[in-house]
Amino acid sequence: MAQHLDLEEQEQIEQLKHFWNTWGTLITAVLVLVFGALAAWNGYQYWQNRQATQAAALFDALDTAASAGDMPKMERAFADLRASYGSTVQAAQAGLLLAKAQVDKGQLDAAKGTLDWVASHAGDEAYQALAHLRLAAVLMEQKVLDDALKQVSGNFPAQFAALVADRKGDILMLLDKRKEAAAAYTDAYKAFDAESPYRRLVEVKLQALGAAPEAKAANAASAPSPATKEERS
Repeated sequence: MAQHLDLEEQEQIEQLKHFWNTWGTLITAVLVLVFGALAAWNGYQYWQNRQATQAAALFDALDTAASAGDMPKMERAFADLRASYGSTVQAAQAGLLLAKAQVDKGQLDAAKGTLDWVASHAGDEAYQALAHLRLAAVLMEQKVLDDALKQVSGNFPAQFAALVADRKGDILMLLDKRKEAAAAYTDAYKAFDAESPYRRLVEVKLQALGAAPEAKAANAASAPSPATKEERS
C-alpha cells in the first residue's frame, strides 16, 4: 500500500516538474511584471502625495506672505513651486495669487509674465482660462489691445464662455469696433444666467451701443409681417 502511494506521489511530482519546465519561465515573468507594476503604482502614488504635500506647504508660505504684503517672499515661493512642482494645482493657484498682488502694486510687466506662465503651464484648463482672462485685462491696462484680443480668441471651457465674450466686447470697444463689440456682448448676455448680476452689466453695455436685447425683441415684435405688407399694397 505504501509503495502504491509512493508511486502516485512520484507521478504527481513528475507531472509538476513537467508543468513547471513547460510554463515556469512564463509564470515567473508574469509574476515579476505584476509585482513590478504594483510596486511602480505604489511608488507613483507615494511620489504624487509627496509632491502635493510639499507644493501645499509652499503655497501656504506664499499665501502667508501675501497677507503680510511680502512680495519678495511670494516671488521666491512661486519660483520654487514653478521649478519643482509646476504641474500641481498649487502652482497655478500661486501664480494667480502672485499676479493679483503684482497688479495691485502696479507691477504690470511682472504680472504679465506670471500670468503667461500659468496660461501656458497650468495642469487644469480652468486655471489656464482664468490666466488668459486676467492677462487680457493686464494687456488692456497697458493699451496692448491686439495682444489682449488674442488672449480671448482661443478655445475655452464652456463655463467661461460668458466671461470671455464680455471681455472680448470690452477690448473691441477700446479698438472702436462697435459692431463687433455689440456682437460679443450679445453672446455674453445669452451665455450668462438670467439671475447673474453680470448679465445686467452686459445689458447696460448693450444699451450704450443701442443694442439692448429687450429693445431688439420689441422692435422685432412690432415690425410688420410680410402678410401685413402685402395687405397694405
